[in-house]
Amino acid sequence: MTAKPAESKRDPAMRATRMQNANRFKLGLFGMNCSGSFATTAPERWLAGWEENLEAARLADEAGLEFLLPIARWQGYGGSTDRQGTSFETLSWASALLAETKEIVAFATVHVPLVNPIFAAKSMITADHVGRGRFGLNVVSGWNTEEFQMFGVELRDHDERYAYSAEWVSIVKRLWSEPEPFDYEGKYFSLKKVSGKPKPWGDGRPLLMSAGSSPAGRAFAVHHTDCLFMVIGEEEKLAGEIAEIRALEGAQNAGVYASGHLLCRPTTRETREYYHYLVHETGDWEAAEQVIAKRAAGKSQSFPPELMRRMMERIISGGATFPVIGSYDDVAEKFFQLSKAGLDGMAIILVNYVREMPALRDEVLPRLARLQLRAA
Repeated sequence: MTAKPAESKRDPAMRATRMQNANRFKLGLFGMNCSGSFATTAPERWLAGWEENLEAARLADEAGLEFLLPIARWQGYGGSTDRQGTSFETLSWASALLAETKEIVAFATVHVPLVNPIFAAKSMITADHVGRGRFGLNVVSGWNTEEFQMFGVELRDHDERYAYSAEWVSIVKRLWSEPEPFDYEGKYFSLKKVSGKPKPWGDGRPLLMSAGSSPAGRAFAVHHTDCLFMVIGEEEKLAGEIAEIRALEGAQNAGVYASGHLLCRPTTRETREYYHYLVHETGDWEAAEQVIAKRAAGKSQSFPPELMRRMMERIISGGATFPVIGSYDDVAEKFFQLSKAGLDGMAIILVNYVREMPALRDEVLPRLARLQLRAA
């Protein structure tokens, strides 16, 4: 099966980065700034040291992947692994990696209620200049009650979180674009003589992305950002969900991405055996329970609590992201089906981003090129 290459989606605010290339299905690394996205005690698990992050970023850049997407995390999930308990702050992380790479786009993921928009805008433009226009922002409205309590910040009702984020993003965009100081008066912010230099690198502005599974989250993403980052609950419903997103006003040219976890070996049997080892022999089931409890407390609407409990294995093997598991041919076919459903790309979790990169680069990417999802 083959698919015709897609034309790149361009907006006047967009730059000519890899995120705007003509690859039909774009790929990025997800969450490598955090330890243990696979909740396993296996010795090869990801520990998220700086040298590991730097090597993975360089490998992804050289392989032609489009982006690096971190997770904003302030507390781990406990258990024997304390999944994501070690993490790098994402604005600093993105700046440092942009200085050490050549073409890949590096996002920062920012909990907007925890960071002043004036400070964030300046920090992001610093990263944008370091990367000569390769910086992107992932806007997060928040759901983790305990993390917000750490900061002494109120976690607002679900839909109001996005109203707050809309004001925050509007301020940042104006600061990036308006040459003269301005006042801002809104429900959540009252600001005087807002200004900032330098402006974004070159033409346009950084690419904006936001995760959203609820109606409020998706409406915010399509009206205020360039890309919607969705969670795939049930694959058979994906095409219908994407069609609903595309039907929203302003969403026709928005990029639609999802998160997934990739596990592949030469054969399906080898992959299944390794999966069993990671999940059933060395999996941290206590950490998975903590994921469910924290999401329920924060009233996250990505998955209902009862569905989360049925997805324990999926939580251990990739934090409830979509599983792409099988032989090299299996995973290439899975990416093809996701693209056919309308998905523009996926941010993927790996057991170990450095150790697994050769298989992704040498086995999976050539298969995707043969399926005309990506350039050779």
